[in-house]
Amino acid sequence: MNKELKFQNLCNLTTSVLGLHKGSLAEKSRRQELQVPRAVASVIALTEDEVSHTQIGKVIKRDRSLIYHYAKMHQSNYATFPRYRETFNKIYNAYSNFKEDKNTFFDLAQLKDYLVEYDIVDSVKHQTTVRITSGRVVAEVKLSYKDFYNQLEMIKLALQNFQYETEIITL
Repeated sequence: MNKELKFQNLCNLTTSVLGLHKGSLAEKSRRQELQVPRAVASVIALTEDEVSHTQIGKVIKRDRSLIYHYAKMHQSNYATFPRYRETFNKIYNAYSNFKEDKNTFFDLAQLKDYLVEYDIVDSVKHQTTVRITSGRVVAEVKLSYKDFYNQLEMIKLALQNFQYETEIITL
């Protein structure tokens, strides 16, 4: 799961916890009931998942400079703005619980065996590599361009209940 997708999931979690409709954080509205959750989700993504300012801005359809502002104002807002503090605590706790529910792999052999169960194996002719990181375990799957899309979808399906990140490496 790439960082942009992680942030999208955090936005969906934020809207569901606060009773907002899905996708509302990307709306152009500056109403406080949307602006505060938008800032909270951005700060959590920056601190917990190290999502870049540009990626956050792309998902919520804002300029990256606003994300810098959210990060700069977090401490002050948390200390002096009760609505921000309550929203932050609620979203952070929900996100922490959600993150803890997902498993990681203990060693490379366990991850490789799990991928083989889902028929995710190296291609004979490979032009690209998908690096999968789960916890401290890193595995690489070598794929051909022909198999790439199907295998990437299989990886997402197989690892949907695990904490993981993917990185695509081209040769």
